[in-house]
Amino acid sequence: MVAGASVVLPSALASDPPKEPAAAPSYAETTGVGVHNAYEKSTYEHFGDALDSGASLLELDVWTSDFGKGWRVSHANPVGNDNNCAGASSASELRGEAADQDFAGCLADIRAWHEEQPDHRPVLFKVELKDGFNDKGGRGPDELDALLSEQLGDALFRPSDLTGTEHATLDEAVRAGAWPSRDAMAGKVLFELIPGTVEENNPADDLWTDEEYATHLDSLADAGRLDEASAFPAVHGAEAGDPREKRYPAELRPWFVVFDGAATAYASGDIDTGWYRERGYLLVATGAHQVEPPIDGTKPTEQEARDRVREIAALDASFGTADWYALPEVLSMVLPRGA
Repeated sequence: MVAGASVVLPSALASDPPKEPAAAPSYAETTGVGVHNAYEKSTYEHFGDALDSGASLLELDVWTSDFGKGWRVSHANPVGNDNNCAGASSASELRGEAADQDFAGCLADIRAWHEEQPDHRPVLFKVELKDGFNDKGGRGPDELDALLSEQLGDALFRPSDLTGTEHATLDEAVRAGAWPSRDAMAGKVLFELIPGTVEENNPADDLWTDEEYATHLDSLADAGRLDEASAFPAVHGAEAGDPREKRYPAELRPWFVVFDGAATAYASGDIDTGWYRERGYLLVATGAHQVEPPIDGTKPTEQEARDRVREIAALDASFGTADWYALPEVLSMVLPRGA
């Protein structure tokens, strides 16, 4: 080429429009990492530490029976509170000396943390109602909605935020691609409800948390009041096919778009996990460390944990959970789902 000569592009290339930037992935198109029982003092000294950990999911255990007062947060004490929540009224109190708060106290910590950093990553709070709802005792779905709304207000991402005015049910919404982008979910918290171990083993309890809250959603929608709902019921336990068909009446199935089961079951090859991803359902794979070959559930090497998160993403899960509290670099990982 002669020095100083201009470069003439072929006409086809010269007229090509600039490429559009890639769209940000939706909340349902990513895989994050969760911490099992993040409220326990043996896991984090303060619940504020769990909130700052970078994890995409944090788990809380809640008791409601008349054997104790209010909504108790504890793993093994059904009558009282045993946790690292501080009941903070501001971020400066998140690491104070207070602990052993009730559920409202843990929610206060979430609110104080949210107000300090309102553009935080979206966080899914997985709530295991250990002994189920206690509607007669004033701890039913309506009261849960009121508590979450009072404590968290506009930080909540609600079922009605997903359905909007265009979709009649959660299933219809997610299958139409209604999940916002992960970027648009910044500053939001979501609540997933699963039935608890005591509830599931109680022969006298024939209305578990999942069905009870889905019934609540269906009733609110019929009354034009879905915007009052605060949480998402989850199908608990991995199962091949559509697990809703055997478990719930037809009118309740469209209210389940969150599924929660053992990572080992999803990795077995017996379950088509792509079915969840293709439809926009959230899939929580618990005990990610137990997938073959198993790795340490608390303190694996960082490389082992990173590799396992990649395996969980390849399994089409939205979240993989373990007790990797000592690995914040791993907890903050967010990968393309299904990659």
